[in-house]
Amino acid sequence: MAETVDRRDGPYGEVVLRRRPAEGPNDRTHYEIIANGTFLMDTSDGRSERLLIDIARDAVATERPRLLIGGLGVGFSLAHAAADPAWSRITVVEREQAIIDWHRRGPLAAISGPALGDPRTVILHTDLVRHVHESEDTYDALCLDIDNGPDWTVDEDNDPLYAQEGLTACRRRLRPGGVLAVWSAQPSPAFEDALRNAGFTAVRTEEIPVARGVPDVVHLGVHPA
Repeated sequence: MAETVDRRDGPYGEVVLRRRPAEGPNDRTHYEIIANGTFLMDTSDGRSERLLIDIARDAVATERPRLLIGGLGVGFSLAHAAADPAWSRITVVEREQAIIDWHRRGPLAAISGPALGDPRTVILHTDLVRHVHESEDTYDALCLDIDNGPDWTVDEDNDPLYAQEGLTACRRRLRPGGVLAVWSAQPSPAFEDALRNAGFTAVRTEEIPVARGVPDVVHLGVHPA
């Protein structure tokens, strides 16, 4: 039975951190994040969050690339990126102060602590949609994992991010040859079309096998040089 560790009401609704005790001698305690009643992610695996970073890195030709991670989550993507010396700068955009607090002063620090202390890491407490539209910063890779996918958003305010206007804003944040990588719980052919319509090239979808059900995927597109 999962127990609630913390619950916050913020400008985007309710966000909850729950703890699931170990179920056997070979298991360990797991944490999960719930936003407005929708399961986002937990600490039970992390394989797809790590592969999101690796797939983007392998697609970037630039030496010492700059990375933006959309969504701090349980910290797997950040921790994995910080373990790779290839990245020259790692910026994480997270709109929920509660999630940032759970990493800085809560139980999720066990995952992200060293990464948060890395001088390459910058945490921005802001909304990702606003950041890609208003920031002048540019990156070599954008790795987005703020929803369960383009067709399954946690908040309807995120919907425009996956439409042409939002994807065009993402492309503006990328340097020529930069890569946009979007995690999804299921494939979306319509999103592939949206990437092409927004000016991305080399659009493809990488499958991430899971224990049961439809594979997770990472959608990729390149900002043409």
